[in-house]
Amino acid sequence: MNVPDDLRYTSDHEWVRLVQGRARLGLTDYAQEALGDVVFVQLPAVGAVIDAGTSFSEVESTKAVSDVYAPLSGTVVEINGVLVDAPEQLNQDPYGDGWLCVIEPLDPSAYNHLLDADAYRKLIET
Repeated sequence: MNVPDDLRYTSDHEWVRLVQGRARLGLTDYAQEALGDVVFVQLPAVGAVIDAGTSFSEVESTKAVSDVYAPLSGTVVEINGVLVDAPEQLNQDPYGDGWLCVIEPLDPSAYNHLLDADAYRKLIET
């Protein structure tokens, strides 16, 4: 299972990459594997305000429809429009081309309270 060391994670299997004060969000390799083949991704609107712990996106796979929960509170500043026509990118490259959106975090220090790679590995091993 791929768990990059340079990301932070949630117990709901989302990842966060902080770059120049903005947070790129996505689903982990573990999550995409559990979902199976992704066939549709509902993305939030640019400008939407999302609250940590609440659903901001929905992913439909051949197995189920799943909510995606915000790891941080903030304002959506960019979405990955590629997923509209190519939702399979979430399966093929969950930490690269399969990202969901970028937010301007309300409190960037909240990033430090997310799981680091070692803690996330322990979570998915149990």
